[in-house]
Amino acid sequence: MKLLIVEDEPALLEEIKSFLEKENYTCETAANFNDAEEKLAMYHYDVALVDITLPGGSGLQLIDNLKKLNADTGIIIISARNSLDDKLTGLDLGADDYITKPFHLSELNARVKAVLRRRKFDGATTVVFNEIELQPNEGTVKVNGENAVLTKKEFEMLLFFISNRNRLLTRESIAEHLWGDNIDLADNFDFIYTHINNLRKKIMKIGGSDYIKTVYGIGYKFTDQ
Repeated sequence: MKLLIVEDEPALLEEIKSFLEKENYTCETAANFNDAEEKLAMYHYDVALVDITLPGGSGLQLIDNLKKLNADTGIIIISARNSLDDKLTGLDLGADDYITKPFHLSELNARVKAVLRRRKFDGATTVVFNEIELQPNEGTVKVNGENAVLTKKEFEMLLFFISNRNRLLTRESIAEHLWGDNIDLADNFDFIYTHINNLRKKIMKIGGSDYIKTVYGIGYKFTDQ
């Protein structure tokens, strides 16, 4: 799952990023309004953590812009201001939750997980697609009741595919989502094929079907249709 953290306090920004990466999220950061606006326009995120007070503009404006660009992105407001007006404005604009500084990182993590469950999986803690069952919080997969031994990136790729089933995903979008924005610097995306091929083999080895369909020259689609 890919997160954008928008926070102008460098120490807190790094602290949040470090903690959430240990929780197996791919995290990108922005320390001001302009950088955040640019990243939100270029990339898709599962959840955005947005500080209200930013150099160069308001986090509330970012939220408004984001809901118009990607309505399915979850949003958690982070602010030092325990203001009812800010909270209500943010929620009215489409934010999912609101947390006030100072806060425990474990609480922030719990809220991120809750937003992901509501946004991506209708509140479910288990994600099921035919014979495949995933536990996102635990990072485990079963196929026909048998444990599948996947690497971290293979698990994230499978979850990304199931979250976007029946949608055409380019190799570039898969790479950006799982490896972060710096993947733009890669010479090519041939490594995506290797990861997908390994994922296919592991699922099929224990009786699963091959749902990953190659759209030649473009990317892949996860579908049983």
